[in-house]
Amino acid sequence: ETINIMTLGGLALAVGILVDDATVEVENINRNREREPDKDMDTVVLDSASQIATPAFVSTLSICIVFAPMFLLSGVARYLFVPLAEAVVFAMLASYFLSRTIVPTMAKYLLRGEKHEAGDAPSRNPLARLQKRFEEAFETFRRSYRSLLEICLHHRRAFLIAFFAACLGSLAILTPWLGQDFFPGVDSGTFKLHVRAPTGMRIEETANLCDLVEQSIRRQIPAGEVQSVIDNIGLPYSGINLSYSNSAPVGTADADVLVTLSANHHPTDNYIHQLRLTLPKQFPGVTFAFLPADMVSQILNFGLPAPIDVQVVGNDMEGNRRYADTLLSKLKYVSGTADLRIQQPFDQPYLRLRVERTKAEQVGFSAHDIAQNLLVSLSGSFQTSPTFWVDPKNHVSYQIATQTPQYRTDTLQDLENIPITGTDPTAPPSLMASLVSTQRGAGMGVVSHYNVAPVIDIFGAASGRDLGGVAGDINKIIDATRQQLPRGSRVVVRGQVQTMRASYIGLLSGLVFSIVLVYL
Repeated sequence: ETINIMTLGGLALAVGILVDDATVEVENINRNREREPDKDMDTVVLDSASQIATPAFVSTLSICIVFAPMFLLSGVARYLFVPLAEAVVFAMLASYFLSRTIVPTMAKYLLRGEKHEAGDAPSRNPLARLQKRFEEAFETFRRSYRSLLEICLHHRRAFLIAFFAACLGSLAILTPWLGQDFFPGVDSGTFKLHVRAPTGMRIEETANLCDLVEQSIRRQIPAGEVQSVIDNIGLPYSGINLSYSNSAPVGTADADVLVTLSANHHPTDNYIHQLRLTLPKQFPGVTFAFLPADMVSQILNFGLPAPIDVQVVGNDMEGNRRYADTLLSKLKYVSGTADLRIQQPFDQPYLRLRVERTKAEQVGFSAHDIAQNLLVSLSGSFQTSPTFWVDPKNHVSYQIATQTPQYRTDTLQDLENIPITGTDPTAPPSLMASLVSTQRGAGMGVVSHYNVAPVIDIFGAASGRDLGGVAGDINKIIDATRQQLPRGSRVVVRGQVQTMRASYIGLLSGLVFSIVLVYL
């Protein structure tokens, strides 16, 4: 491992214990010197080290065993917390080795010339007087604890019954009030808002909508607290691979708005809660969702745009869509849910061009010729037939792509007027309208897969309630509606919820294993 936040956190967690190892060694040497002042220094150091070697070893192992459950974690939780556990364990082992070797050696030479003051003359040093008062108070506390411990040991049966009754009673009282979250909330001073306009909206209109949304955000957040607002419209910010980002745009009607607040800002969650209430009222028909903006949330979500991901998996996409709509309408009534939406749009407008094969063959064209001409006009020629030009002066090759300007294909009439040419040079060109029939329709804007199976994602988040409680209610609704699933389909809850449950199971099994090891 490298020096990072988790390893440094592990070292900070163990630094007090590391100091105690050396302190106990030195204190035991001083105690033996006071009890047996006639012994030589070498004998005192060796006797003192041997006296606490075994107890210190058992104590070190016990502390290391406490962190054993971390190694039973899986997924992203393992990558987060195992470095912390490794830092603590290796630091403890190194501390035990050094406190048995270096510390006695240094004590032999540094304590040899130490002189102890005789008598109990009061010191004028204020720190010394403060230490003396603390020791007196601690001695009083120690005597009181000893008396209490003797009473408990004398009535051990009654004490054990009362202790376990108190434990069970506290569990019964506190369990309904304790929630389950994977990681404490982080106020990073940033939030990312996903905006989805009606499907099929042109990107210019989406940009105008984002301007209005930005104005609304600036009205609700004081001007002095807004540092920057960045809009990303139409496409994810990673153009190489969608898995590199947790962005959710799937078309020209989608946009991400990243808002960065200044250092002196009010709690970010308060602004998010306020925007959740006001934006849907100001922009009806537009879907808003808050995506993970800080690094911790993005890591815990493992690339997903929401901590809750209910996936409807199966090949019957139409039946799965009907079930997803029914399930979504029920999930909206779960207390604590927010930003519930279906990720894949099913109303993306499209044009279906059906080739009249008989007419095309009569004039010397094939369906491949028509599709190739349409692809070059709309998307360019570089993907299908890449062309390079080499500059004779510097011998550098340049990519050459052919594409019809977008302003020449703005309407259906422009599309139908695209000239069609084929591989036969003697065949005269024809217009697209004479060879194809056009039909308007609507379908899926994007098709998502998990492994090889198509999925429909219902994304959501928890707001004002713990993630475990929200997930529990969602599972109850899924179990109640599972009979409505199309044949061959299934529902799976993934995201941070799945990681949290796997981590809890690993920690619980590791905790039991640690208790067994400690008492062995």
